Amino acid sequence: MARVRLDPNLFGPDQPCFGCGPRHPTGLHLEFERDGDEVVTTFVPGELHQGPPGVMHGGLVLALADELGAWTVVGLKEKFGFTAAVEARLKAPVRVGAPIEGRGRIVHETSRTVRVEVRMVQSEVEVFGGELTFLLPDLRGAEKILGGPVPEPLQRFARSGSRSNAPDSESDQRNSR
Repeated sequence: MARVRLDPNLFGPDQPCFGCGPRHPTGLHLEFERDGDEVVTTFVPGELHQGPPGVMHGGLVLALADELGAWTVVGLKEKFGFTAAVEARLKAPVRVGAPIEGRGRIVHETSRTVRVEVRMVQSEVEVFGGELTFLLPDLRGAEKILGGPVPEPLQRFARSGSRSNAPDSESDQRNSR
């Protein structure tokens, strides 16, 4: 199956996201493709992404994983999610100047949450593995999280419904952990 490029301007060309905002002045400018049941990105960390000399800062590795997880939800579910939980393992140093391929896939979902597995490989070595859980709010829930109105380009990605974002059931609460 051929990869399908996901539109980097999906949320508007001036959207402020550090991870994927095409015009963010210091952002990662990530782009994504759907590859079957996975979403894929490639990134080459530069000198400005260092923590220790020659190694990408661990917090930026997590930002890359978080963005890949979020775009996995967008690319596979056509929903927008807010990060609710992260389990991560930095398995090897991520070297500056060498491409990283990241892949995300959905491993569990309920009506209100999606859990995504993210893996990253650099020079044939797995450098990151983890799972991220995303809350899928309705418009009212998204407004509470954002502290104001949901930007128009994001509205179509909100979960249907106008009830609160409490889990549907005790089962949803257990499965979203």
